[in-house]
Order: sequence, then structure tokens, then C-alpha cells
Amino acid sequence: MPSARFEQPALSLFRIVTGLLFVCHGAATLFDVLGGPHGEVPGLGQWPSWWAAVIQLIGGALVLLGLRTRTAALLCSGSMAYAYFVHHQPGGLFPMENGGESATLFCWAFLLIAALGPGEWSVTALLNRPVARREEVSTHPSNA
Repeated sequence: MPSARFEQPALSLFRIVTGLLFVCHGAATLFDVLGGPHGEVPGLGQWPSWWAAVIQLIGGALVLLGLRTRTAALLCSGSMAYAYFVHHQPGGLFPMENGGESATLFCWAFLLIAALGPGEWSVTALLNRPVARREEVSTHPSNA
């Protein structure tokens, strides 16, 4: 059985990589970078492509950083479930048939992150870390 000391770092690395890959998808779709979108760049507010890319970019960034992770991951998971059932599933029952492997994997990966949280290497953990306080040293003569 693996040591428990690796659980939080492994979860953090899983979250970071998953978030980064999702950010890349959103950036590719919105800004025609990193290999560009698979098709046309969606127009501002175009349903559902533009909105999905915004969720990928912002939600992925929040997950990557570990900030509001559970909420962002749940939204990202839901967007991938929508993508699978609306766009992929009509093309066949199984992801191998309908090209929905990445949507399926992202959906379940984000659901796992939503359930387990961000791990110890996150902005949230950093913000919640207790601040070490120094004892104040008085130079006032009456306290000497």
C-alpha cells in the first residue's frame, strides 16, 4: 500500500495537470492558439461553444491554482457531461465510437477533484495556513 504521505502531493499534481490541460483547450478555442480550435473560433456569446471555452479557460485556471476548486471542478465536470451527452453520445453509445474519450475523462477527473478537494499544494491551502506570529519585543524602559 502506498504511503499516505504521497496522497496530497499526488492529488495536487493531478489537479494541476488536469486544470492546465483544460485551460489549454479553452485558450485554443477562444484565441486560436496552441493548435487552434477544432473548427471555427466561436463568436462572442455563441452557444454553446463560446461558453464552454470560457468555462474551460476560467474553470480550468481556478482548478489549476486550487482556488474555489470544488465549485470550479463541479462546473467543469458538468460542462463535460453536457458535451458528451449532447455532442458525442448521439454518434454512438461508447466513447470509442463517438470521439468522446476526452470529454468522458475530463468529466470524471473533475468530479474526482470536486469530491477530494484541491490537495495541499493550492492557493486555498496557502491562504488557510496559520500565520506565525512573532512575540513583540518592547524597547520601552518601563517593561525592562
